[in-house]
Formats: sequence, C-alpha cells, structure tokens
Amino acid sequence: MEINHNTRIVIVGTGLIGGSYAQGLTEAGFEVGGVDKKEENLRYCLERGWLAHGETDPTPDYLSQFDIIILALYPQRVYEWILAHMDALKPGALLTDTAGVKGTIVASIQASLRPDLEFVGAHPMAGRERGGMEYAGAAIFKGANFIVTPTEKNTPAGIEQAEAIGRALGFKQIVTLSPAEHDEMIAFLSQMTHCVAVALMTCKECDGFEKYSGDSFRDLTRIAKIDEKMWPNLFALNKEELVAQMDLFEAQFRRMRDYILNDEKDKLREMMVLSTQRREKFDR
Repeated sequence: MEINHNTRIVIVGTGLIGGSYAQGLTEAGFEVGGVDKKEENLRYCLERGWLAHGETDPTPDYLSQFDIIILALYPQRVYEWILAHMDALKPGALLTDTAGVKGTIVASIQASLRPDLEFVGAHPMAGRERGGMEYAGAAIFKGANFIVTPTEKNTPAGIEQAEAIGRALGFKQIVTLSPAEHDEMIAFLSQMTHCVAVALMTCKECDGFEKYSGDSFRDLTRIAKIDEKMWPNLFALNKEELVAQMDLFEAQFRRMRDYILNDEKDKLREMMVLSTQRREKFDR
C-alpha cells in the first residue's frame, strides 16, 4: 500500500529530522505543512520549498486539514502535543512520530486518543551527530532503517500507512517491532553505542590525540559529538533497558580484559571470530 498523493501531511517540529522529512515527502509529491514554535525553522523549510505552508501557533482550522500528522518531537513532547491539539484533528487522521523511545509514550497516547484517530509509532534510524536545521536533508534516510512499532490497538491500514511513509522517504529497510522490543534493541544498538563513544572520549585526557589517531579511533568516536540536550532525556526514558545492556557490555569487556591479562589467546581468537562473523552481516 502506498499513500495517495492527495493525502495532506503536516510535520510538527521542523528541526533536523522534521526538516528532513519535509524535504523528502515534498520531493515525493505530497503537500506538506509545518508546525514549529521556532519561526526560523519554518522559514528555513519554506525558503527551500520543503514546506508548502506552516504556522508557529497552529489554529484548529489549520490542523483540521491534515490526514497524517508526523510528530518530530522529543518523546515526552509527543504526548503533550497530542493532548493539547487532539480536538482540532481531522476525524480518521493518522498520527505517527519519530521518537527514539516508545514504551513510555505509545501506551499513554493510545489510551488517551480520540477513538476516531490512530497513533502508530515509528522511528527513523538516521540522523547526524549534531542537531539543527543546517544539518537537515532527506539524504540522511538513504540506505537507513525505519522501524514501525504497532500494538494490538492499531489497524492493518494504519500500520501500512506508517510503513508507506518510510518507503516514500527512501529508507532501505522497513521493519516492525513491538514498543518493548524496540526499546530493547535501541538501548543496545544506539543508546549504548553513544555511551561507549562518550566514555571513550572522556576516560583519558585527549589533547593532541587528533594528531596521532588513525581511522579506527575516529570511526569509533564519531558519535561522541553528541546533542547534550536530547540524549540525557532519551537515556532517562529508557534507563532500565539501557543499564541492562551496559551491564551486558561491561561483563564481556571485563572477560576480554581477563583473557588479555592471562594470555588466553585462544579465547581472544574465539571472540574475534564471532565478532567478525556477526559484523559481516552488516556489510551484505
């Protein structure tokens, strides 16, 4: 199922991800509106033709036009915005999001939602090291993964629409996970990797390191250039899963440390063989 091009879409929050959605969906042939408290964000998108129109303080008349509402906001703000504006939304509208944590918001939203509206969680696995409009662009979605997080309260049509948004934006692979499965996977694949990069960059004084490092250190620490406003909130919202994955990593790292200390080269080789086999799957 693809989205009819007569479908009107509004993006709430036109920063890095929202602005990138705006460009991608406009270039895919949709009429896209925008909502953002920051007038400069809307102006940036409007000047580039990524949005057809937009409002900083959306009126009920404006919001009632749209068939799909995409909330590119921090997780806690998604719930707050829906509660504040739900009465103005068009009957039958689909709501979806881009937030990096699901378990804390999806159930709350679906429990509070008008019965003639539907919310399907989604998470584009794409971005930049730093936020801001100047880094936005639909190119970040090419080759990336798109996760849809339906529940038993969602309809097949709603799930298919959410998946179709990912296809329209050019994501390479679209998968579905429950909100709980999503948060476990994200804790391991994204949140913990950011923790590792930050810990590596802060565990040792690094003045002058840039003069000596090779590609391995640069590649491993690329995501240490991190949005310090967003990530602590994401960690807090998913702290049980994140700490569990950090404990898993710590135990394996300590095991590797002991193998090195005790000259257990065969054990190290076994770890490296397994590591290579698993990493090769990403290159296919």
